[in-house]
Amino acid sequence: MAVHTLTINDQLISARAGETILDAARDAGIHIPTLCHLEGVSDVGACRLCLVEIDGSNKLQPACVTEAAEGMVVHTHTEKLADYRRITVELLFAEGNHVCAVCVANDHCELQDMAVEVGMDHVRFPYQHPEREVDISHPQFGIDHNRCILCTRCVRVCDEIEGAHVWDVANRGSDTKIISGLNQPWGEVEACTSCGKCVDACPTGSIFHKGATVGSKQGDRQKLEFLINARTKGEWTR
Repeated sequence: MAVHTLTINDQLISARAGETILDAARDAGIHIPTLCHLEGVSDVGACRLCLVEIDGSNKLQPACVTEAAEGMVVHTHTEKLADYRRITVELLFAEGNHVCAVCVANDHCELQDMAVEVGMDHVRFPYQHPEREVDISHPQFGIDHNRCILCTRCVRVCDEIEGAHVWDVANRGSDTKIISGLNQPWGEVEACTSCGKCVDACPTGSIFHKGATVGSKQGDRQKLEFLINARTKGEWTR
């Protein structure tokens, strides 16, 4: 298998052919922030938190969907990237209705953790306070669109691992939203197998178990890893 040699943060590393900058960096122990990335499903570069600087390019590139190349020189943590990442997180908080004190994912929320990581202690942009619904028509689960950051993890995990494709993305711009079925109430979508993978994949408190209390939601990421290994490698033990 072909191997590329590249430099990330002045560290010379190797990457397999087809490997992304994010994968190569993680293999080398270099941390790059992510939110929409989820091990085991395809990457879409939705959140833009993994943007990196590449010498010779005047554009920031998402590390999760940019292939590592021979001789590439990458910078993952610069002052410019720090500013962009903080602005991105601020915009996510300003665009939705994220009230951590009454959220099922409080203290177990990847968006909350990311705010701490990028040093966001306040939002400089006007809050949009959109009017969004909460769908609790499913007998076991609910979705609070106020807390959705459109990472599409639920869409990809349901389509690529469960094979049900209950979730999808509708509309554009500020009207963009995650929908179930043909924009039906979740409880009316016959394709849903009630597996709960979307709950485990959700990085915030948007998709939750009904009856969950504040701070009680904890995603089981090992469950997804187990399922991926079971289906691809035949490893049916956990």
